[in-house]
Amino acid sequence: MVNVVCLGNPLLDIQVQSTPEYLEKYGLKANDAVLASPEQMAIYPEAMADPNVLLVAGGAAQNTARGVAYVLPAESVAYFGSVGKDVYSEKLLEANQKAGVVTKYQYQTEHHTGKCAVLLTGKNRSLVTDLNAANHFTAAHLKLAENWKLVEEAKTFYVGGFHFTVCVDAIKLLGEHAAETNKTFGVNLSAPFVCQFFKDAVDSTSQYWDYLICNESEAAAYGESHELGSDLETIAKHIALLPKKNTEKKRTVIITQGLDDTIVVVGDVTNNTTEKKVFPVISLDQKLVVDTNGAGDAFAGGYVAALAENKDLEYAVGQGHWLASLGIQQAGASYPSEKHTYKGN
Repeated sequence: MVNVVCLGNPLLDIQVQSTPEYLEKYGLKANDAVLASPEQMAIYPEAMADPNVLLVAGGAAQNTARGVAYVLPAESVAYFGSVGKDVYSEKLLEANQKAGVVTKYQYQTEHHTGKCAVLLTGKNRSLVTDLNAANHFTAAHLKLAENWKLVEEAKTFYVGGFHFTVCVDAIKLLGEHAAETNKTFGVNLSAPFVCQFFKDAVDSTSQYWDYLICNESEAAAYGESHELGSDLETIAKHIALLPKKNTEKKRTVIITQGLDDTIVVVGDVTNNTTEKKVFPVISLDQKLVVDTNGAGDAFAGGYVAALAENKDLEYAVGQGHWLASLGIQQAGASYPSEKHTYKGN
């Protein structure tokens, strides 16, 4: 039975080792996440020509869906996104099926499956995305009878922030359904540029947010675009008390900070009050860290899986930290082949 529905942009990750000089050549920074400009399109053939290139099923929300599936029983999570009818979407589908994700792609015949160049420089990664088919998802695909049945079956919804550049109508459709049926709906801001250049799209869905996940850079970008300054607690409290359609649920704002403590602010919109909590991350020997790409997606997977099982906040954040710590010990945005179970703090 499907408990969680995830919506996002399915991409094939093309992962290579890079250098600061190479990033500079294409106007990139360490830990960037950008949509590819015409001048950056040459990155893809160059990456594919690298003899050590690693191809991994990616797309932030799709990574999270596989994270949810890692924790919950098989076929507990359904994933929606748009792909081309090509060998790359077959690779993505195969990875999802192996993970136990119910996959409901919208197939495009005139567009190829989207791709993301993952350029690793030490422990940092820079993401350059060519959406292609992922950019053509429509809300009508969600409304198909067989797909909407899964939406109605689910109790928890998660939307990757990159989808704000694609189909806001689909995000609102899920948000409205969740608010009307007292289900849990949340988003991940995913990248600073989402708040900087798609502010109106993001704001148009905020009334539906029961939870919002972001990292410190994304929170700062939200703060800047809303003239809130750069203090993370101030930004979190502002978001926590935004007008809310379903006031039966409090809103939870989660700001991760890499190796630093995760900040959580819970807002009660009805009473105009907030509560701040701080959760330390799991200490991990840096020699065990293989790849930090997808760490935030893994955190979201652990957190959302806990929500689906009605776990409390401490457990949910702890499980997010735990799954992220497992994920960064793997190559690419992936999880151990052997199933592990979170035991709680």
